[in-house]
Order: sequence, then C-alpha cells, then structure tokens
Amino acid sequence: MKILIVGNGARESALGVKLKQDKRISKIFFAQGNATTDNLGQNYYESDIVSLRNLAIKENIDLTIVGPEAPLVNGIVDEFRKNDLQIFGATARAAKLEGSKAYSKKFMQDYNIKTAKARVFDAYHDAMDYVKDHSYPLVIKASGLAGGKGVVICEDVLEANSTIHKFMIDRIYGDAGIQLIIEEYLEGYEVSIIAFSNGKKLFPCIPAKDYKKAGNGEKGANTGGMGSAAPTPEWTAENQIDFEKNILEPTIVGLQNKHLNFRGFIFFGLMVTKDGCYLLEYNMRLGDPETQVLMALLENNLVDTIESCLKGEDIELKFSDKKALCLVMCSGGYPQNYETGFEIKGIEKVEHSTLLFAGAAQEAKKIVTTGGRVLSLVATADSFEEARKKVYADALPIHFDYAYYRQDIGEF
Repeated sequence: MKILIVGNGARESALGVKLKQDKRISKIFFAQGNATTDNLGQNYYESDIVSLRNLAIKENIDLTIVGPEAPLVNGIVDEFRKNDLQIFGATARAAKLEGSKAYSKKFMQDYNIKTAKARVFDAYHDAMDYVKDHSYPLVIKASGLAGGKGVVICEDVLEANSTIHKFMIDRIYGDAGIQLIIEEYLEGYEVSIIAFSNGKKLFPCIPAKDYKKAGNGEKGANTGGMGSAAPTPEWTAENQIDFEKNILEPTIVGLQNKHLNFRGFIFFGLMVTKDGCYLLEYNMRLGDPETQVLMALLENNLVDTIESCLKGEDIELKFSDKKALCLVMCSGGYPQNYETGFEIKGIEKVEHSTLLFAGAAQEAKKIVTTGGRVLSLVATADSFEEARKKVYADALPIHFDYAYYRQDIGEF
C-alpha cells in the first residue's frame, strides 16, 4: 500500500510512526512533512489541493489522511473523491463546522446540543456596545480559522474592547476575525474527545487533555497546544453518559439532517462544569497534540480502522490501559513572534520517549527549527508520574536557541 498524509506537524509524525508498524505499507508520502517524516517516508513540498491530487494519481496512492483544517475547509476531500481517490476526512460542507464558529454555534443551538449561550456579531460597533454592560469574564472567539489561537477569555471591558479591535480592525488573524462570537464564560476543565466517523455513526476515542496556554498553570496566550495527556484522569463514567446523551447523539442527528455525512475525524472540545459537559467547539480533524497521545495508546490497526469507516462499517476502538503524556518544545516568543533557523542539538540523548518533530527540517546534516511548535516528546507508562519523568528527562539534553516548554504538563 501507498499512503499520503497531508500536514507537517507532530500530529502527522505520530500518524507516520503508527502507520510504519503496518507491514503492508510500502511507502508513505508526507505533504509537506518535517524532520521526522523525512525518515519515515518521502516529504513532498507542494501543498495545494491540485498538486496533491495529481501526486495521488501519479503515485497510485491507496489512502490519503488529512491532518490540518485548511485543506478540509478548502475542499480537498471533494476534489479527491471526484477523481475516485480514497481519502479520510471531512467534506468542505462538513468542515464548515470548524471553518465557521458562527455556523457551528447555530448548528449546536438548532439541534439542542449543550453549549454556552452566545451571540454572533458581524459589525464592530455592535460588538463594542454589547460588551459595555456585560458581566465578566466573557469569551470572544474569531469565527474563522485562527490556528487554535483565536479565543480570548476577557476579564474586563478594556480587554474585551482590545480583543474586538484586534480581531475586527487590526485583523491579527486575517479574515478569520471579521465575524465574532461572544459567549458566556464557563468554569471547569477542558476535555478533548476525537471520534471516527463512518458516514452514519461516530465512534469516540478515550478522552484527552490539551494544555492550551503558553505558561505554567494555564497562564498566558492561547497556543496550538503545549502538551497533552490521555486518558483524562478527571473524566468519569457520568461525564461519558452526559457527553453521549447531550452532545454526541444530537450531533449525529444534526449531521444526518443537514446531510453533512462524512468519513473522517471529528473533534469535540468540551468544558466540564459542575452542571455537566458543554460543547465549546467542533474541529473536523485530529487534534494536535492530542493525536500524539492517542496514537501512542491506540491498539487497533489504523489502516484497517479507517478502511472500515470508509466502507460504512462499525468499528470497535481499543486502547492500552497505560497513561500517555506529550510535552511540546517551542520557539521562544511563540505563539507571537519568534525566530527560526536554529540547530537542534542533543536529540541523540533521548532515551525514554518518542521524539516527533513538527516545526523542524533537515538541512544538510543538521536539523533546524522552522516553526513555533518545534517538537513533541511522547511517553507511555503505568502512571502519569512515571510518564512525566520520562518526557522531562528527555527534554533536558535537547537544545536550540530560545527553546522553552511548560514545566507542569501531566500535573492535574
């Protein structure tokens, strides 16, 4: 078999490591890939949909798996299917549930999916008027794609005014912020649940925890993710029942009623409060860094599982009973401005974890930084404490200029 994986993060590295265990796979292409995928298969440096379609036809690719959101929103699945190419991911219509938070919020409201109260704003002055007399904190979200960073919890009206101005006037996330969602703040802890879709049903994985803030203790700016853990230790059987009844099942009804059937991944971003589970957002893909811990624990053969979903068959997911932890090492300044091009040293001393590059590439005989989230260290163990010791021991010898990482991943 030949596989194409679209994306260049640690998520795609984790998929590559998992797929490399399958002896039926003769070659894996990665578009655009990174320093890990360079050693797992062949990196392909074109990323537009037409080039990827042509690659899949030319190389007789048997299966394409899409990692990031932008190609899904832009219709890569639709284009591949037009050409009878097997691809696992959401169609453009289904991907709108991630591409437009305004659209997804209306979907949640229409199908009585448990979510925070919210209003959508298209006009700057209307949004500014709304936050004048609002109780705080409140949450302001850019409606479009903002790389996981377009959400701000505002503590007062000054921060709300500043956020609205940055999103709608300064356009810090481009067109993603020209429409806003302003919603009530929910107190609790976040959980990520990713499910496989076979076009009719959704099959959820074990819950994972994503550490979103740049600083220890969940302080600082939102990032794409500074680490993850699975299974989430706070999650209870009661939480699972609540999630299935009030979020998962009505989502399936909504997808069917709106004819948004797809075969791919769907991500539920949840807030667990004293009043139960609330849906914060949908992502129509695998999360990063959640994928790193889920792939480390998934016992199913990934290709078989995906092919069953593509055929519309039911699946039974099996996960190891171990604990998995992922620590993300970043470039100084991330998620704002940062420099790249620094050599990464000490990786040969990693002994206890799986090293998955993201924002890093091979140049001559060196590996250099190319992005904000540079690499992930993933370890499994019988306890989170033991997994923590592994990833932090392996982080110590790794060095690149301005490197930083959180010290509290795996502390709950």
